[in-house]
This record gives sequence, structure tokens and C-alpha cells, in this order.
Amino acid sequence: MEYWVIFVGAVFVNNIVLSQFLGICPFLGVSNKISTSAGMSGAVLFVMTIATTVTYLLHQYILVPMGLDYLRTITFILVIAALVQMVEIILKKVSPPLYQALGVFLPLITTNCAVLGVAILALGMENGSLLKAVFFAFSSSVGFALALIVFASIREFLELADLPEGMKGVPINLLVAGLLSLAFLGFAGLV
Repeated sequence: MEYWVIFVGAVFVNNIVLSQFLGICPFLGVSNKISTSAGMSGAVLFVMTIATTVTYLLHQYILVPMGLDYLRTITFILVIAALVQMVEIILKKVSPPLYQALGVFLPLITTNCAVLGVAILALGMENGSLLKAVFFAFSSSVGFALALIVFASIREFLELADLPEGMKGVPINLLVAGLLSLAFLGFAGLV
């Protein structure tokens, strides 16, 4: 039951993009098409889950015992950047088709604040364990994917809509993002 609460909370109630406003750059920048949104979502799912695992272990077994907890943020940024680079190198050698499919999305994840935000939020979970932190990261990346793909599908629909000239492009995208955020606010009392 506790994992179900974590999942519903991370995907709907406290959606990392629409409720906590982390990862707005890829949310607005990569959501032109559903295919690119799906690719970015897959890359974020992979990196966010691995990054949270590594940063949790690093924090619990190195930073806290050595009294270096104040270096958490800078250490996490370096770890995330290194992980993204390692994943990129490994994918290039092991699976060139997957590397080609992810292409530009992997370097974009390095600057995605949602990955860092989830890694830090996972440490603050009540009665947290490594398994709960990793499940929270996975659930948060599913919430990121949901928001990104829904927004991309709406943007594709809006490309065909007859809009006033002043509402085309950025204005309508920001309006739709705000409405999506309000829609997800409806889940607030769920968990």
C-alpha cells in the first residue's frame, strides 16, 4: 500500500513538472511532437532512476558519515553529469541504434533540474530506504513522462487549430501548461 501511495503521489498529486515546476525547460522545449517527448521521457526515466540510486548511496554511505552533508547539491550535480556522460559512452559502444534514438536527449538531461530535484527529494522521504527512493524516482519520471506526452499531444492538436495570431506559439503553450497544472491540482486530496 505504501508504494501505491508513493506512485500516485509522484505521478498525479506532486507531479514533478506540473506541481513542483521542475524540468520546465524540456517540458516547453522538447514537447513539439509526441515522438520526441516519448524519447526524452525514456531517457529521463533511465537517468533519473540510476542517478537517484547512486546519489542516495553516495549521500548515505560517504557524505553523511564523513560530515560532508553540506556538499550534497554540488556532489549530486557532478554525479548526474558524470552518469549522463558514462551512459552516453556505454550506449554508443554497446547499442548504437539506442544511442541514435536517444541522440540529443541524453545531453539535455544533464541540465534537467528535475533529475537533481528528485534525487534531493528522495533523501527527504519519511521512513526512506533505498528501495523507496528508487521507486520514488521511477514514479516521478513516469509523472514527468505523462505531463510531457499529454502536453505534446495537445501542442500537436493546436498546430492544426485556427487560433488568433496573437495566441499562436508561446502564448498558447503557456496557457495550456497553466491549465494542465490546474487540472493536476484536482488530484491534490487524493493521497
